Amino acid sequence: MGAGQGRVCVRQKGEAGTRLEGRNLEHDNDRKGGRAVKATGVVRRIDDLGRVVIPKEIRRTLRIREGSPLEIFTDRDGEIILKRYSPINEVSDFAQEYVESLHESTGHVAFIFDDEEVVAVSGAPKKALLGRTLSDENRQLLEQRRTLILTDHASDFLPGLEFTHLCVSPILKDGNVAGAVALASKNQQMGELEKKLTETAAQFLAKQLN
Repeated sequence: MGAGQGRVCVRQKGEAGTRLEGRNLEHDNDRKGGRAVKATGVVRRIDDLGRVVIPKEIRRTLRIREGSPLEIFTDRDGEIILKRYSPINEVSDFAQEYVESLHESTGHVAFIFDDEEVVAVSGAPKKALLGRTLSDENRQLLEQRRTLILTDHASDFLPGLEFTHLCVSPILKDGNVAGAVALASKNQQMGELEKKLTETAAQFLAKQLN
C-alpha cells in the first residue's frame, strides 16, 4: 500500500451527536505530526451507537468498499485515524523475499498483491508497479478462489506491465481472498510448474497471516 493511501483522519470529542471534521491524509495542504492532511469541509455527527458515515466521495477515492476492514488508531492530538486493513502488509518482508526467490528460480516477473494493489514485485521496475491497483473486474476474477492461467488478455490483469502469459493464485484466509501471487512473462507460457509454484507461495503466505 502506498504511503498515505486508504487513510482517513477525523477530529473527535467522543460524545454522541458530536460533529466530526473530516481530513484526507493523501494531500499536503497542511502538515500535522509528519502527516500530509487536507480539510475536506465535510462534517458528520456521531449517532447514539457511536457510528459515523464516511462520505461516499472519500470512500471511492480511497477504495473503501462495503465490508472493507479498517484499522483504528488514535493520537495525542485527539484525532482518530482510520486505515484500510491489509493482512498481506503484515507479512510484507516475507512477500518481498518470496517474489525475489520466484523470479530467480523461474526468470518470470513475480509479484504479490493484497485485495487492492501490488505490494511486492521482482523482475520488473518496482517504482512503476508497487501500489498499482487492481480493477474491480480482476478482483472478481480472484473471487473464483482458484489458480488462473491467462494468455489472450493477460496484460489486462495489471495495466502497465506488458506480458502475454500470467499465472495467478489467490491467497485465502478464512475462506476470503486476502491477495494473490502471480508469475508473468512476455514469451513463455505458464504451465503446471508455474501453477504449483504460485499455489505453494499463496499457501505459505496464508499461513503467515494472523
